[in-house]
Amino acid sequence: MSLTTIAVNQLSKTFGHHPVLQEIGFEIRQGERVALIGPSGSGKSTLMRHLVGLTRANRHRSCCVHVLGRDIQRAGKLVSASRVERCRTGYIFQQFNLAGRLSVLTNVLVGRLGRMPRWRALLGRFSAEERAMALRALQRVGLAELADQRANTLSGGQMQRVAIARALMQEAELILADEPIASLDPRSAREVMDILKRINEEDGRTVVITLHQVEYAREYCQRAIALKQGRLYYDGPIAQLTDVRLRALYDNAGLDELHRPSATPIPPATLRAAAG
Repeated sequence: MSLTTIAVNQLSKTFGHHPVLQEIGFEIRQGERVALIGPSGSGKSTLMRHLVGLTRANRHRSCCVHVLGRDIQRAGKLVSASRVERCRTGYIFQQFNLAGRLSVLTNVLVGRLGRMPRWRALLGRFSAEERAMALRALQRVGLAELADQRANTLSGGQMQRVAIARALMQEAELILADEPIASLDPRSAREVMDILKRINEEDGRTVVITLHQVEYAREYCQRAIALKQGRLYYDGPIAQLTDVRLRALYDNAGLDELHRPSATPIPPATLRAAAG
């Protein structure tokens, strides 16, 4: 039986007087590949930030976020974690978060800082073995030949692949990708999704991906967790995420007759437009 990688219970978050997440709860098992979907403003990115302790939940005694065998936060309080434990989760941002003036190789090596002795990390002293490891990570994402190139000369798709290589350099057991293809052209988006799928299947890493594009969720993920207006709307196999359910999920995008079981299936182009 696979282990639980993520467990969320009674998670709520309010900004000012606006509830963004309301009593969210779910579990993700080791090795799953999960799409986190929902309309813009449904709370997807906020939820992802809670999973790595970048955002603190509302204070509630039953609230808990448990990741890779440890509490990230409990009852609205963040739990201190060691540098090595934080490195077990790789976080991939929509805007890549690379140091543009540094080389591609150096950006990948940065992923190793949390696993190095502090003095070497502060001085940026990387061993030959670590450099070889970074090159192997770049080879896995198809960019080894660009190792010496400055990061700010790359295309958006190439930058995102460097960010994935950086997560590989961390030896992250869990990869959280927050809208990793939102700003990419279709070809680059598919390359990024192919890489994330291979990492999941070949390495057994748990992968959670926030997506606006429903067709990518259906093609690349086994399970969907859907949020609507800050609440958990759907959690189950991607194959059971029917067009009727998608109509109801994206009803604020202007789709008609959302709750009628006999409704005609939505054309793919309409689904893509509704998903943003």
